Amino acid sequence: MSESHLPMSIPAPLTKAQRTQIINLVRRTSRAEILPRFRTLGQGEIDRKSGPMDVVTAADKQAEKMITRGLLSMFPNALIVGEESMTEEKIAELAEAEMGFAIDPVDGTWNFANGLATFGVILAMTRFGVPVFGLIYDPITDEVMIADEASTARALAPRRPARAVSVSDGGPIEDLSGFVSFYNLPEEHRPAMANLMTRFQRLYMLRCAAQEFRMVAQGNVDFMLCSSLSPWDHAAGALIVQRAGGHVACLDGSDYRAQMRTGYLLCAADASTWGRVRDAMSFLLDNDPKA
Repeated sequence: MSESHLPMSIPAPLTKAQRTQIINLVRRTSRAEILPRFRTLGQGEIDRKSGPMDVVTAADKQAEKMITRGLLSMFPNALIVGEESMTEEKIAELAEAEMGFAIDPVDGTWNFANGLATFGVILAMTRFGVPVFGLIYDPITDEVMIADEASTARALAPRRPARAVSVSDGGPIEDLSGFVSFYNLPEEHRPAMANLMTRFQRLYMLRCAAQEFRMVAQGNVDFMLCSSLSPWDHAAGALIVQRAGGHVACLDGSDYRAQMRTGYLLCAADASTWGRVRDAMSFLLDNDPKA
């Protein structure tokens, strides 16, 4: 995710104080709008979006509004793209926006709505489509994982020293574990992916990009394949994994950008591991409009 093709050179966009303000905003939002609704949602507070596995709750809607208000009070001219209020036009505008924010107020909404604690808050700041600040927050543990373009990824929690996070050592295919969102793949590619599963040590699916990216960044698993690309799901985690020492690129080898909606994003422990996983999954590039 190099910045060599940016339209102009822009200085580092966030001060330490601004980063702290954003972290505090996300924590306040969790306490006010998310955690009080966890395992207390009524049926009238859960709505379907595209189908029974794709839901939105009152927590998603109200948390996004609170985070958006807070960001605009700090950065009045920023472009804000929230999952629950997004348009395709807004997503495309990230490519030209000097300062953009992508928000997933409750990532892993199906888990959240069903009382599972595997959910999180994702926030990314972008510059002309390039992620330059990423935040993933776990409301249950109150731990936030952040990274920016100038420093390594780290995890912050109250009353504990900050800890650096780093990816795994990677390795050969048979020793690797990782995340693949199997049911987000095109149906014609699912049989090949099912056959491929036996070559890896283990493949998982948490239905929560926030927690999957956290696991890759701190070396619990070796890679993560993302499809159905969206800036609120993937921009922050891509930067965090990269700044934790990982190799991040689209499956076709191109640089990832937040405005991308097609193709696949592959994050892995290092370039060699990335290449081995990419070779094993190259069948996904067949009929890929981005390839």
